Amino acid sequence: MVYNIKSAKAEEFICHEEILDSLAYADANKDNLELIDKIIEKAKQRKGLLHREALLLLDCKDEKRNQEIFTLAEQIKKDFYGNRIVLFAPLYLSNYCVNGCVYCPYHAKNQKITRKKMSQGEIRQEVIALQDMGHKRLALEAGEDPINNPIEYILESIKTIYSIQHKNGAIRRVNVNIAATTVDNYRKLKDAGIGTYILFQETYNKESYEKLHPTGPKHNYCWHTEAMDRAMEGGIDDVGLGVLYGLESYRYEFVGQLMHAEHLEAVFGVGPHTISVPRIKKAEGIDPNSFDNGVDDDTFAKIIACIRIAVPYTGMIISTRESPKVRERALHLGVSQISGASKTSVGGYANPEPEDENSAQFDISDNRTLDEIIYWLMKMGYVPSFCTACYREGRTGDRFMELCKSKQIQNCCHPNALMTLKEYLVDYASAATKELGQALIASELGSVPQEKVREIVQKHLGEIEKGKRDFYF
Repeated sequence: MVYNIKSAKAEEFICHEEILDSLAYADANKDNLELIDKIIEKAKQRKGLLHREALLLLDCKDEKRNQEIFTLAEQIKKDFYGNRIVLFAPLYLSNYCVNGCVYCPYHAKNQKITRKKMSQGEIRQEVIALQDMGHKRLALEAGEDPINNPIEYILESIKTIYSIQHKNGAIRRVNVNIAATTVDNYRKLKDAGIGTYILFQETYNKESYEKLHPTGPKHNYCWHTEAMDRAMEGGIDDVGLGVLYGLESYRYEFVGQLMHAEHLEAVFGVGPHTISVPRIKKAEGIDPNSFDNGVDDDTFAKIIACIRIAVPYTGMIISTRESPKVRERALHLGVSQISGASKTSVGGYANPEPEDENSAQFDISDNRTLDEIIYWLMKMGYVPSFCTACYREGRTGDRFMELCKSKQIQNCCHPNALMTLKEYLVDYASAATKELGQALIASELGSVPQEKVREIVQKHLGEIEKGKRDFYF
């Protein structure tokens, strides 16, 4: 295959030969400090790097340069996203699945997992439980099963979620992580008002991909890999990429992930809204040690830093798969979104699963409550944000990216973060979290660039205290 960044064919825009050539290039130049210095200088322009350049930074072993890479990644994250950290929770609708993915407990032949599918009434209970924690943003998850989980079920579930108002709670943005589908179905998801469409590639190595997905519709590498192009064609201009680190060589996946981002930018003028970095974890019937490409914590941190430098505008996500220690390190290196108080079971927020049932997709490593996570973030100087304004104001796709790349989101996203944090403090926070949060808001108001905006924010903060909600720019 010949590498073609603008091709509609997966095997040309994620070209195996190009990845191998990139790996060989990095092997040959990983000790070329003069070249690495030039790439670091280019990265300081905040316009991103090509996949080969980024891989060379990832492979760099020089301690001085690596410290410079980590410092730069943290500063780039601050430049584009400030000190805000967006919070969300996954909501698993159903774990029925027809695929044979060998790393996932949902696979069709797994008899150990408890199969579940929520009714609309059960979804309502779950959403109210999430609202009562303070969540405003959900990531919808479901296995691939045309009988149990057809697109109509997903659409009905989205409608149910958006319809629920409980006390001061409301879910204002539903992101969707479901199997690759048709352009027509992506249009239906867009019309249903979703935020970001998320789909993890799992691995970009086609040969490994087909072995890891031996049966089911997900076996089709090209159909899966070309899904984001179809989503864009269907009108969804915010898409989220991700690979499951540990299935294949991390260097191969790193290059493939960046090539996918470059492809979207080249063809549609807008790269991925988010990039996720999950690592394979223990689950019912799944032993991560059976996969021999595990990524250690130090390498994982370097991957995060290099993605942030290579794709400075993208939101980066790390989930409760990872421990508090790993997540804290990731926040300093580029992550801008985290999940909180997550359940990966079908249901479980309103009614925890009994011990003899297990419908979870993977084990959680960070089991803290949402309030504990918010307190932790604020103690580190971060502003927890429940903002969904950009999506609701139509600042998606190239409109959001232009705002982000010009570093102007501080004039709207930071004020919105402060107001949504204020809502959380008034409605849901513990006494200690509320005290810390009030002090943080007071100190952060001064960093809102425009005086007129600061005045409006101060007015709205007072109105939130009096019971009004949902202010945003």
